[in-house]
Amino acid sequence: MSRVRKSAAVATIAVSLVGGFEGLRQSAYPDPATKGYPWTVCYGETRTEAGKPIRPGMSFTLEQCKAMLIARADEFGDGVERCVPSAREMPARRYVAHLSLSYNIGVGAYCKSSVARLQNAGQTRAACDSFLKWNRAAGVVFPGLTRRRQAERALCLEGL
Repeated sequence: MSRVRKSAAVATIAVSLVGGFEGLRQSAYPDPATKGYPWTVCYGETRTEAGKPIRPGMSFTLEQCKAMLIARADEFGDGVERCVPSAREMPARRYVAHLSLSYNIGVGAYCKSSVARLQNAGQTRAACDSFLKWNRAAGVVFPGLTRRRQAERALCLEGL
């Protein structure tokens, strides 16, 4: 269990940041970054809580979407904490910045990223600055990703 489940403050910040950038769509839609597959719903989910793929025609309530977001954020939090052990002790807002990046690019990519590598080397400011490198999908710069990375970087830098 990650800090998402252990801290109401972390969960609240995570839902606000991740949910705000992912956007809420309660009916399934094709992922625009990958030209249609996988299908996506709620706050960027590609699978139901039961692990089944999202399919055309599926829809969910707001409560179901929030539950999926918290469950997935907890999973990504576990991944962040495995890759960057110091995440367990980070200020909540910095932790959520790392969590948001991982949620968006995947734990594997996060663990291999300059963000994780620099944080593990104790170079927090450089790690925060590295968020800005992750503003592409399928090799194309997306303004929405640029805004998201700027917001994550700002959270990461708070308190330094």
